[in-house]
Amino acid sequence: WTCVEKKIQKRPDVIVLLNGLPVAIFELKSPSRENTDASEAFLQLRNYMSDISELFVYNQICVMSDMAISKAGTISSGEDRYMRWKSINGDQIDSISGNYAVFFEGIFEKRRFLDILKNFICFNEDVQKPFKILAGYHQYFAVNKALDRVVKASQTDGRGGVFWHTQGSGKSLSMVFFAHGIQKRLDNPTIVVLTDRNDLDDQLYGQFSRCKDFLRQTPEQAKSREHLRELLDKRAAGGIIFSTMQKFDEYDAPLSERRNVVVMADEAHRSQYGLQEKNKRYVDENGDVQFKKVVGAARLVRDSLPNATFVGFTGTPVSSKDHNTREVFGDYIDVYDMTQAVEDEATKPVFYESRVVKLKLKKEVLDKIDREYELFAAETEPWVIEKSKRDLGALDELLGNDEVLDSLVADILEHYERYRADELAGKAMIVAYSREIAVKMYRRILDARPDWIDKVAVVMTGSNQDPEDWKEIVGTKARKEELARLFKDDKSPLKIAIVVDMWLTGFDVPSLATMYVYKPMSGHNLMQAIARVNRVYKDKPGGLIVDYVGLMSALKAAMRDYTKRDQENFDEMDVAKKAFDEFKNKLEVCRDLLRGCDLFDNYATDVGSVLTTSIVGAVDFILGKEPGEKDKPNDQKTRRLFTREATALKQAYSLCSSIVERDDRLQQAFIDAVRVQLLKLAAAGDGRKTSLKEINERIADLVRQAVESEGVINLFQSQNADFSIFDPKFLAQICKLKQRNVAVEILKRLLNDQIHVFERTNLVKSKKFSEQFQEAMNRYINGLITNEEVIQELLNIAEEVAKAGAEGRELGLTDEELAFYDAITTPKGVRDFYEHDTLIQLTRELTEALRKSRTIDWQKKESAMAEMRRMVKRLLKKYKYPPEGLEEARDLVIEQCELWVDEAE
Repeated sequence: WTCVEKKIQKRPDVIVLLNGLPVAIFELKSPSRENTDASEAFLQLRNYMSDISELFVYNQICVMSDMAISKAGTISSGEDRYMRWKSINGDQIDSISGNYAVFFEGIFEKRRFLDILKNFICFNEDVQKPFKILAGYHQYFAVNKALDRVVKASQTDGRGGVFWHTQGSGKSLSMVFFAHGIQKRLDNPTIVVLTDRNDLDDQLYGQFSRCKDFLRQTPEQAKSREHLRELLDKRAAGGIIFSTMQKFDEYDAPLSERRNVVVMADEAHRSQYGLQEKNKRYVDENGDVQFKKVVGAARLVRDSLPNATFVGFTGTPVSSKDHNTREVFGDYIDVYDMTQAVEDEATKPVFYESRVVKLKLKKEVLDKIDREYELFAAETEPWVIEKSKRDLGALDELLGNDEVLDSLVADILEHYERYRADELAGKAMIVAYSREIAVKMYRRILDARPDWIDKVAVVMTGSNQDPEDWKEIVGTKARKEELARLFKDDKSPLKIAIVVDMWLTGFDVPSLATMYVYKPMSGHNLMQAIARVNRVYKDKPGGLIVDYVGLMSALKAAMRDYTKRDQENFDEMDVAKKAFDEFKNKLEVCRDLLRGCDLFDNYATDVGSVLTTSIVGAVDFILGKEPGEKDKPNDQKTRRLFTREATALKQAYSLCSSIVERDDRLQQAFIDAVRVQLLKLAAAGDGRKTSLKEINERIADLVRQAVESEGVINLFQSQNADFSIFDPKFLAQICKLKQRNVAVEILKRLLNDQIHVFERTNLVKSKKFSEQFQEAMNRYINGLITNEEVIQELLNIAEEVAKAGAEGRELGLTDEELAFYDAITTPKGVRDFYEHDTLIQLTRELTEALRKSRTIDWQKKESAMAEMRRMVKRLLKKYKYPPEGLEEARDLVIEQCELWVDEAE
């Protein structure tokens, strides 16, 4: 056990010391206590970081565990980024629940722990918010496998293999960890990172640049083939150089014949990596048939760096037909598929909703789209794609038809505003078929919603041939960078991005939950695009793809190259068949839990007061209380079961809300309101300390929320959310409620919670208010006073409580000093015995003496407790405190001091 002291004392559960430095901290919660879990451990860790920040100067790993759930993160990790460690050797993966023995041995086995500290923890120096990264177990073991394979390949045929980790599982960071490791394993080789597009090059380069301290060198970008040659020539070792594939097109001679070059190819399964040399037939300007030799990009890279070692990184599987990739890179090094990523909560599942029927596209249009899918899937040579783009001119005209676009935009607006605008941060992406269509959609959206000028933007590459009136819409490179920053900022007004090709690969916005697709895509292009919505974020249940061009057949085709269990788990993404079934199941479970609660029958009413009464009554039903019954111990099991199932219902509903019938929507809304109140109202009964802010929110939600057909309405729409719980206007609103028993319940809970807060800061006043409160409630329960009378009495107590908070300021005392002032002035006649200034002086000297005399756990040690009593008694005698009240005052001071210490801890 270790105690760390700053201004206050804290006692973490476990600290791991390395040569005396505290490198890891554990917060453990008992698996036998129902009221605590790993989430409580996370909150405790965050409090430690604030209260005893010195402990975290050398910290590398934070652990929260209740035995059932054990997760590790860093000082900057949100709770959703704490991850399980599910393997000891990288081959055997633990179950979905996570075995705590596997967790602890997996990370804290001495050799592995030191390896993690040295090679798998880094800072991401983001300009907006730097954060610390701990590799996941899948990254740790896969990167070490890759290092072994590449070291061996550097001595043989140069084929290091393919590293397949599904999109969203941290592939870019895995590449950073690999680059860091290979520098040590191969004695500082030159690393060449290859991408196939400028925007991808910029994104990956940005990731490496933010980790340059960890890599111990600053990456460089090659501007041309000659610049790439210079960068390779000017060094005999070391360096991280970024280049696009296009810089290898004009082969004239090898760029470098050194063996200590490692090529890291991003997305290593594309057509650009072909080895073949072909004679391409084309017709020249005179109409004559000509042939031109075309060399596969992979051949050009191999010839340019003949002695290099190659390793491929990909977020989608290599096609079973793609022999080029295996010839260049070799077989898989490690596979981390979608199933495992979702089980590990490294990514979220993606669901699909078809709305093709809303556009009323003609059958010939859909048939033509299907043919293009087949064309893309059959052969992906660049010239085939170019030909396809020319042939699709007719399709562009069909999809860009004014009538069709009017229908498309209207449906997107309706779907977004009704079902997705309030999901998480409200971020959505629209994928347009072409640049022209993107601009048309943007203008139509602003015509319909003129005030959305900051809410929607177009992100696409510009061209010298663009019309003059496009320039402001397309913007400059700096403008695109600013849009990227705004779209990643959950609090920014930018909510909807219209894209064509940009941002569909390697662009991560965790809160992005919705993608509207109006563009034919297939294969890995499709899977990479839809993975934009699979990132982990808070309680996000998954991403939703809203399809307007019939993607399902392409999705099924793309899944053929995934692992067998991926095909079993994700071959069916249709929200109508997956999320909707889950919604119906969870709705039935919640109905069963409310069976016998007649108030649930009011779920469809639009009378706010009836709804409020019904919601409060349903909460009491779940808690095992009868209407008007005094508080009693909660039925924890039922409450936890209901809140868990209602949360699952809410998550499923968020994905399939557009296809849920009205009656089911109303029931879900009622159940969710009960869930919210259970979580907030029951908190005080769990023995957990409740902050004033939580009390405000809890009472405000109880009063302000009621259910209507579309979810929640605000009973006090004119009331600002940032009000005090004792605001006269707020109390007046409560008193206006027609349901007087509801007003009594609200006031009762408000005062009861506030008195509990006072108890921890001012014992004397809390006893006084508690007695007044209990007396009023006893008279009410016994029928001695009416609803109106008890409301008035509770309002009077509330007014006294509000005045008590301001009394210390009037006396020039802090809250701590006021508590001891009340303690020493409680015995009868004391105030008459002293001058006011003398009482104030005694209070301040007493408070300071108590603060200095506290030792670790003093209240738990008899000798320390006795010494504190003697110290208080001596000080009171020094001020000639009246003997008849001295013992009472001393005991009150000591009791208040104990509460003072508990509150600090």
